Amino acid sequence: MSNKQEKKNKEFVKFAEQTAHDAYIFGYPLVLMDVTKCTQIGDGITINTFHNENKFPDASFKNVVSPNVDTLYSDAWLNLSHGPVILSVPQITKCYYVMELLDAWTNVFASIGTRTTGIGAGDFAIIGPNWNGSLNNLPPVVRSPTNMAWIIGRIYSDSYPNPDETVREYQNKFKLTPSNVWGVPSVNESLPPTEYESLSPTGSLSPPDIVAKLKPQDFFNRLNMLMVDNPPAPDDAIAMLRFREISIVAGRLFDLDHFSSEVENAIESGYNNALNEIGTSTLEPTKQSARKTNYWSLPLENVARFGTDYLQRAIVAYLIFGLNLPEDAVYANSQFDSEGNPLSGKNKYTICFRREEMPPVRAFWSLTMYNTKQQFVANSISRYALGSRDIEKLDDKLHFDEDGSLTLYLQNECPGDPIEKSNWLPAPNGENENYGTIIMRLYWPLDEVLFGKWIPPAIKKVQ
Repeated sequence: MSNKQEKKNKEFVKFAEQTAHDAYIFGYPLVLMDVTKCTQIGDGITINTFHNENKFPDASFKNVVSPNVDTLYSDAWLNLSHGPVILSVPQITKCYYVMELLDAWTNVFASIGTRTTGIGAGDFAIIGPNWNGSLNNLPPVVRSPTNMAWIIGRIYSDSYPNPDETVREYQNKFKLTPSNVWGVPSVNESLPPTEYESLSPTGSLSPPDIVAKLKPQDFFNRLNMLMVDNPPAPDDAIAMLRFREISIVAGRLFDLDHFSSEVENAIESGYNNALNEIGTSTLEPTKQSARKTNYWSLPLENVARFGTDYLQRAIVAYLIFGLNLPEDAVYANSQFDSEGNPLSGKNKYTICFRREEMPPVRAFWSLTMYNTKQQFVANSISRYALGSRDIEKLDDKLHFDEDGSLTLYLQNECPGDPIEKSNWLPAPNGENENYGTIIMRLYWPLDEVLFGKWIPPAIKKVQ
């Protein structure tokens, strides 16, 4: 082999490693979306049909990362490849609600609810990227960039842990209707089989855990097959040209044996580096900028409309899967105390909201605790969050200080003081066990949040 050829081969090996790394980060949200869908289908959920969660999740819930106990979910997986699906929502006057529509890459392409469409009943035709039929007999059209889509409906319930019956009544009125039933012929009235519709038994593994266990060949094959019905966006064309060089192409079989051993090792190395990068990433800002935000991150740019910010998209999918548009909800998150040190189960912390600095929202706010797997922290009183709902409770409600401020206690041990116990958010246990991400949900935030003029107070270690 000539020196020139040897140099060219070395350059391609390096290129293949970086490209496999970038392709994993690029494709992670799509594969995670599909795996999440498949695990739910395995639990008996059907396509193009609403599934209503009529009770709040607890610490045993593993299906979705960073779940919440503020809203009840009504979600549906859509297959739009054979025609539009009509979403019908009832008049909802007594509760705040939002229904976000995500494409297969986790971008929010529409939001329906109290903020956007009001409290009245309505019908919306959701149409996939390849539909060219008549729109004459359809209600207002919402276009999805991909044939796989996910509707995540959230209805706020101010009665925890037992949801109000009104919320359940609203849930039962959400409907999805195939276009042919609506009077618009579909290309094919039956749904086609979906690639990778089933998964091997996964036990108690969460979708991120399942994805993390996929080998490079399985991951990239799944990605290639999924991109047939769920094409990358036009702005992804440059990235796709690069990925093509290592056979990451919609519909193509990805086979590691096709490459030399050096390139195969490089692809596996890049893949593993990206897997580790996502698994250890946070949405936290740098130390310098973090001091200005009390070590909280308030992701406002490119969130739910990611564009070509592929790393942000992957990290959000890993940490807060199904994130809303900022106008609907901002999820501030932190893993650090006021000194920039990681939150640890061996310490006690407080977070204090001064009277004039309570979270500025039109709907509600909450603070939720997660472990390192982004699941709820099991505890003796089954409490996973505190927030505005707890201010209005008749019993065991939050207690304010004499000056009108609100202090919450973040620790593993139950406080002995009754007032502190009412304001206690149970934390992970263990001398060396760090927290996961603490998330503050701000639903229908005011402009102070959206323009960065309000930030959560710092989490302070109790000395």
